[in-house]
Amino acid sequence: MAARAQQGGRAGGARFAQFKLVLLGESAVGKSSLVLRFVKQQDQFDDYRESTIGAAFLTQTIALDEQTTVKFEIWDTAGQERYKSLAPMYYRNANCAVVVYDITQASSLDKAKSWVKELQRQANENIVICLAGNKLDLVTEQPDKRAVQIADAEAYAQEAGLLFFEASAKTSENVKELFTAIAKKLPIEQASQGRGVRGAAGRPGGVDLGSRQEAGAQGGAGGCNC
Repeated sequence: MAARAQQGGRAGGARFAQFKLVLLGESAVGKSSLVLRFVKQQDQFDDYRESTIGAAFLTQTIALDEQTTVKFEIWDTAGQERYKSLAPMYYRNANCAVVVYDITQASSLDKAKSWVKELQRQANENIVICLAGNKLDLVTEQPDKRAVQIADAEAYAQEAGLLFFEASAKTSENVKELFTAIAKKLPIEQASQGRGVRGAAGRPGGVDLGSRQEAGAQGGAGGCNC
C-alpha cells in the first residue's frame, strides 16, 4: 500500500506524509518501552512490562518544521523467538525500521545485526533503518554494565548504512531525536505529492495518538520483555 499523502486544507504548501515503521529486536531489549516513550511522551516509566504477543500498533506525528508533518504508523513486534516467523508480515512494505538492542547485553547486538541483514535482504529496498542501543541510563549510572561499546556499534552502523543512536526509554534521552532523524531521511516530498512511495498504512482507519492495540493479547510477566 502506498504511503498516504494529504495536502487539502493545509495552507501555504504545507506537507503531510504518512509512513509505516516497524520495531524489531530481541525480547527484553525495551522496544515497547522505547516506542511508548515516543508516543505517549510522559514522565512515567514502568520497570516491568508484560511481553508483547504478536505485535502492537501505535501512531505518532512529528512536526519537522512549520510546514512539514510526518505521521508514523508503528508496528511494535514481539521479540520472542516463537514469533520470529510473523515478522515479515509487519516489516513488509515498511518505509522505516528501528532495530533495538540492549547496550548491557552483547548478544542482543548480534541479534540486531541478524534483523538488519534480514531487512536488507527481504524488506523494501529503500527502507530507512536505525540501529538503537537502549538502556543508556543503566550505563550512565553504572559504566561497568556496558557490554557494547559505542564505537563498535557506531562502526557497524556506518558500515551497514544505518542511522545510529544510543537512547534511554527510562529517561527519554535521544528518543524523540531518534524518530526525528528517521523522519528526516524519508522521502517526504515524494510522499506529500502522492507519487507512490511504498509502504504506509498497514491498517485501515488508524489509531488515536497514544493508543495501543494488539495483534494478539499481552501476556507473560517479569522484566521488560518488550
